Amino acid sequence: MPWFLTGRLTTFRSLLTFSRNMVTLVVATTIDPASIGPASALLSMPGWHPGPFLQDMASFVNKDVRLLKHDYSNVREDHLDKRWEAATGEVVDEVIFLSRHTAASNRPALTIHPIGVPHLREDEVPPAGGKPGWAAPPNARMGPWLRLLKGIAESHNLTPEFEVTLEATHHGPLTDSPTMFVEIGMQHRRVLEEAGCSTSHCFSSLVWKGLGLDGGIPVGDWRRNNGKNKILLGVGGGHYVPRHMDIILKDGVWVGHLLSSYSLPMEDNGEAGVGGTWREAIRVAYEVTKEAFPGGEILAHLDQKSFKSWQKNAILGYLKEKNINVGKPQDFR
Repeated sequence: MPWFLTGRLTTFRSLLTFSRNMVTLVVATTIDPASIGPASALLSMPGWHPGPFLQDMASFVNKDVRLLKHDYSNVREDHLDKRWEAATGEVVDEVIFLSRHTAASNRPALTIHPIGVPHLREDEVPPAGGKPGWAAPPNARMGPWLRLLKGIAESHNLTPEFEVTLEATHHGPLTDSPTMFVEIGMQHRRVLEEAGCSTSHCFSSLVWKGLGLDGGIPVGDWRRNNGKNKILLGVGGGHYVPRHMDIILKDGVWVGHLLSSYSLPMEDNGEAGVGGTWREAIRVAYEVTKEAFPGGEILAHLDQKSFKSWQKNAILGYLKEKNINVGKPQDFR
């Protein structure tokens, strides 16, 4: 490592000798305009200064936030949280990836989602990072940030043309810390700019306010839950989880993993029972959601209409067996 980088890292580490900082890692890639655009806008705001390099990745520091820029695919950059901790001595409390949203439908959308592929078998190759049977702990900010993002979008007249929504759990990279992706459909950048809110401005504002860098109270800090301790674990439905969204958009609702129907492979084997990896997917999603919300009450919310009767009965039976409570919409109030 060059002497000037070694000096920067040594100086940075010396600041940590008095305490083990808990930091938020915001990750952006230069190969994705929907990622580096908001990151650059965020860095134009006050309070940032250079941090240590992580291998060839530049970092920037503002209070307890570390913004990391790299030149690779976000979904392939495994263990950035542990790599940061090993390099700096700081403990990563959460990871937020800035990314492009793509959809076969080409729908204009601003999205947030947890990551993982808990439904894949060990012999399957994940198409976009992660590893079979794995899911990261969901970032507790997802529900509150969705509502914050919706307010930002509405203030710039982006809705209803743009849908502000959560997505179901999918893809990598591997992390151990609570993680979420914040995504924007760059193919609709022109519409955003005409509305007076560039992609960069919308998402830099979300991160700036959401993490309390504006001097306000951070949005979505589980430690400030004020006794509202019920967490929705979504089971079933489409990729944009509409039945779960009806509940999550209400103020005060926390959200964990969201398993769409395609992440719950189920096979009707008659008297032999119901096969597939759906049990493993539910188990993993529940366990890491519980990890992300210490002391919280996790309630599974089923998209009832997305299941056939034999599927619903099998899932309800498994949830009962594992002592996972099922919540109806009114239970999350």
